[in-house]
Amino acid sequence: MYTPAHFAIDDETTRAFLAQIEAADLVTPTADGLIATFLPLLFDATRGAHGALLGHVARKNDHWRAEPTTDSLVIASWYATKREHGRVVPTWNYTTAHIYGRLHIHDDPAWVDDIVRRLTTRHEAHREHAWSVDDAPADFHGGQLRAIVGVELEITRVEAKFKLSQNRPAADIDGVVAGLTAEGDPASAALVERHRRPRQV
Repeated sequence: MYTPAHFAIDDETTRAFLAQIEAADLVTPTADGLIATFLPLLFDATRGAHGALLGHVARKNDHWRAEPTTDSLVIASWYATKREHGRVVPTWNYTTAHIYGRLHIHDDPAWVDDIVRRLTTRHEAHREHAWSVDDAPADFHGGQLRAIVGVELEITRVEAKFKLSQNRPAADIDGVVAGLTAEGDPASAALVERHRRPRQV
């Protein structure tokens, strides 16, 4: 990934970004070419030297049966539009990470049940009436588990990039923050503000 110095981020920020991934593209090189699947993922910092991304795919999806010829890749991104006028060109602000690692398959109901429960908790816990795996009949839940297969990307390296106007003058960054706030996206505005380069004195 091409990453100019002003768009690079440190290891702590990278780990925080990985922890926020909810779904991403898993790309696996095989003897028959590249295959890709968009799937839900959960970062587990305790697995392996650099952590791992855990998820599942449908059993009917042959991706899990493919033999990788080298490391697989997860591509996770966030984009926000940013319009500029005058003597500049329209551009995008974004955060992205290319996460490389060894792909492991878990065709084990207990492992798959654990990741399904963890993913469900992550996406349901904030709701007033959060759905639980145990709300479903046991036989239905068992049937659903048999229809999916667990995947684990054991991370070997991460290339991450946050392009958030760090290379622009302070006035331009102020405009981006104000624009995103006015468009009802205070979280993105705060992200741009947080990664603003220190003002020169």
